[in-house]
Amino acid sequence: MSASLLRRGLELLEPPGRAKAPPGVQGGRAGPRAAGAARRRKRAPEPGRNKATVKGRVVKSAIEEYHKKKPVNHLRENLQYMLKGRLVADKAVTEQVLAQNRGRKSKDQPPEKTEKKKPEGTVFTEEDFRKFEREYFGVP
Repeated sequence: MSASLLRRGLELLEPPGRAKAPPGVQGGRAGPRAAGAARRRKRAPEPGRNKATVKGRVVKSAIEEYHKKKPVNHLRENLQYMLKGRLVADKAVTEQVLAQNRGRKSKDQPPEKTEKKKPEGTVFTEEDFRKFEREYFGVP
């Protein structure tokens, strides 16, 4: 995108109360050397204290820094917040919400719950087995 198109777009987005600067005052380039001169221009020193000097420096206490950064245990407040709202939704409503949020693909569907077969007990009783032993093996 060219600079002129970008400038036009910014003019369109400019708030209406703001006046345009005259063309001579704009920060555009005056020539091919202007870009290099802008890079070479030194930044003016900012007023303030020199950070290289020790004068005026406050010594920080290591204990105070440790107490500032010490982790705070929020367990009690979190538990009170969690236990405060004891509204439990109906099971049918929760199932409906979960079904709506699930995808339609087969991989998103929960596995079908199959009914477990109960182990079948024997039809014969201990008495029947003893009777069979007596008849077949001849054991008294």
